[in-house]
Amino acid sequence: MEWPLMAAVLGLMALGLTAIYSSSTAINPNSNFHWKQAIFYVLGLGLAAGICLLDYKILARWALIGYWLAIVLLVVVVVFGTKKLGAKRWIDVGSFQFQPSEFAKLAFIFFQAHFLSRPADELRLPAIFFQSLLLAIVPFCLILIEPDLGSALVFLPITLAMMFVVGVPSRYLRRFIVGVAILAALVMVDILFAPPKWRIKLKEYQRDRLLVYFGKEFAPANATPEERKRLRQLQRDKSHNVEQAMISVGSGGLWGKGWRQGSQYALGYLPDKVAHNDFIFSVIAEEKGFMGSVMVLSLYTVVLFSGIKIAGQARDRLGKLLAVGIITLLFTHVFINIGMNIRIMPVTGIPLPLLSYGGSSVLCSLIALGILQNVNLYKRSY
Repeated sequence: MEWPLMAAVLGLMALGLTAIYSSSTAINPNSNFHWKQAIFYVLGLGLAAGICLLDYKILARWALIGYWLAIVLLVVVVVFGTKKLGAKRWIDVGSFQFQPSEFAKLAFIFFQAHFLSRPADELRLPAIFFQSLLLAIVPFCLILIEPDLGSALVFLPITLAMMFVVGVPSRYLRRFIVGVAILAALVMVDILFAPPKWRIKLKEYQRDRLLVYFGKEFAPANATPEERKRLRQLQRDKSHNVEQAMISVGSGGLWGKGWRQGSQYALGYLPDKVAHNDFIFSVIAEEKGFMGSVMVLSLYTVVLFSGIKIAGQARDRLGKLLAVGIITLLFTHVFINIGMNIRIMPVTGIPLPLLSYGGSSVLCSLIALGILQNVNLYKRSY
């Protein structure tokens, strides 16, 4: 077993449980989010341990079925999913809400790793590059329709990292990156400068989040006084969460205010609807200060280097690709989530692995880490 990885995971779970308890019970003492999260942790650890019982090469035989099952679930959630905050991202299973996009990421990593585990000569073929890209585009588009732009974008760095590690010609990757960068620049220009009639169709909340991130005024130059007043109030409302999160991070100081002593969430400035999930990092930063934030980043760094070590020691291409895909998945989440807490990234619905409240996120993170341990356990059997 990779014991440093296990120790870091347990440390993150302990931090997550205490932060969820303090942030969710500050306003509602009867909140049971921490108990639910504890159940998700136990269930996730059980699933991770179960995955370690079978060699990952055996699990990879089911990769195609898992991938298409994930695609079917994504279609189901788009058509029949529960609508919440203007998006269909969940399927109700009794009292539990199941988010297929989280499991689709794992299914994609397994199938992509299986697909790219082929001779080096085949990897140089343009057809293989485009087929590999298509495997990412299908779930990307379905998740984008929900809409969940943050989760959809995660597929791009995972695909690029796996292609790079396996040896896909760099010219293909460079052209793809340049194409994506040009498209992103055009979208930004459209959002920030294009007149309303010429704009690309985006959900209003997506456009608002980007305007808040770039500090762009909601009100156009020719707006009437009444319209300008309304739009400025809307801008204040839309930017409230991220501004309060930044205040939380900054007010923690060096050592923090202490457990359950955070005033931002206790007084409702950081809304209780987001404090225990998307903005859990700001809760930890307020309670435990700069040193607590460093501790969180240190634990994630242990996970990162453990994953890199496992990928480097893998005895076959499949194991290496699985490890690289999982590490890229986890740290894309970490970078985006912490980035939006300190306003270096736009606000998205990306959870912080093992810290944010949420059953689907916790289960998928622990399953992913179980796959990492699996690659480490069976490296000698190759």
